[in-house]
Amino acid sequence: MRSRVVIATVVVVWLLIGLFAAIQRGYFSTDEANCATIGSTLTTIAAGPLNYFGVNPTVECPELPQPSE
Repeated sequence: MRSRVVIATVVVVWLLIGLFAAIQRGYFSTDEANCATIGSTLTTIAAGPLNYFGVNPTVECPELPQPSE
């Protein structure tokens, strides 16, 4: 029972840190709402604390084939 409280507390603190990161980056200062900005905001909230811990996650795009002419 106590471990559930600890896990819930860690998750809430993690999301609050991510929310702070999204606020620092100015994601809530714009009125424009589309899938890209919403996705960026949610990703920052979920993974934002990793930057504060020095992990600095990045996404590598694979080499895409060029379209034929």
